[in-house]
Amino acid sequence: MADRSGSEVPHPEALDTWFHLTAVRRDGDTVRYHGDSLVPRSRLAEELTPAFEERGYDLRLSVDEAGNDVLVARPFGASASSSGNPAVNVALLFATVLSTLFVGATVWYYVPLSAIAENPLRILEAWPFTAAVLGVLLTHEMGHYVAGRWHGVDVSLPYVIPFYVPFGTMGAVIRMRSRVPDRKSLFDIGAAGPLAGLVATIIVTAIGVSLDPISVPQRVVEGSGQAIVFHNPPLLDLIAGALGQQTAYTDPAKAVHPVVMGGWIGMFFTVLNLLPVGQLDGGHITRAVFGPRQETLAAMVPGALFGIAGYLWYVRDMGMENSVALWVLWGFITLFVSFGGAAAPVDESPIGWKRKAAALLTFALGALCFLAVPIEIVTV
Repeated sequence: MADRSGSEVPHPEALDTWFHLTAVRRDGDTVRYHGDSLVPRSRLAEELTPAFEERGYDLRLSVDEAGNDVLVARPFGASASSSGNPAVNVALLFATVLSTLFVGATVWYYVPLSAIAENPLRILEAWPFTAAVLGVLLTHEMGHYVAGRWHGVDVSLPYVIPFYVPFGTMGAVIRMRSRVPDRKSLFDIGAAGPLAGLVATIIVTAIGVSLDPISVPQRVVEGSGQAIVFHNPPLLDLIAGALGQQTAYTDPAKAVHPVVMGGWIGMFFTVLNLLPVGQLDGGHITRAVFGPRQETLAAMVPGALFGIAGYLWYVRDMGMENSVALWVLWGFITLFVSFGGAAAPVDESPIGWKRKAAALLTFALGALCFLAVPIEIVTV
């Protein structure tokens, strides 16, 4: 059998028995068989996978934009190539490396702007901060990428977003450009990011709290005005306690090593990503677990975030500078995101108890990263 370019492609006899084939397309080593399954998708994989493995191909099920079934066959050992323009991903990554180096040097390593103007290479002093922040964020997104490719879903490479204070980045995103074949795939793709990111976060935090504190310049100690205080999530305190390390110093001339902030950022973004709404990771996971009923849970999220803001404002008597504005902002963000709806897999078969247990574990770990007041602006 040949594709439309005339190249020979594998065509086991079982393919015509279980699959109505309408088109064959080759993308490098990858062969995509478009059509419609003649049996339930779980049965299709069971019948066709051995036949393709005999010919040296790994088989995954996917769907195209029109919702038609797609069989994705790749030779063993071949990697899936991402469509799109990788130059954009590389350019954004380069820009974010520069932004995190600059912010890391000026904010977290206390390098004066005048010193950077005189010698721009001074920003390289912040390379541990940049490595920690981007290491956590990219590990998270690559978890999604690998899981998406494993399930034959067309996903993009990560897009890292450069920004200014306080982290030098607004995080990273990845795009799913085709429908997810089933709820199991949706769960794996959704959960792979937070779990991979948390592993990187724990490692980065353990390294950070084990490093010696840095010296705070006298000009900063004696300075006056407002400062941003980042409170420790429970997971950060657990890691520091297990290693017998401290995360605060009574001496104002000492501060925790900036690498610790890489772990803090990982925990903060984990909480936000696990909000169970729309296309966020938490939305994918809960959609996989609960099916269409997930929309009921998603509708409660904005109200819950507004409720946290109201609790801090009215009960705790805290101002906007004490994370009230943060939760108000995310209340509106989740309200907007919810209108886009969650991902809709083609196959609505339940995911099974093992993945449900993994979902519980993922959200439990996410809860250890939550603080009602993660950020506070204080007068110094």
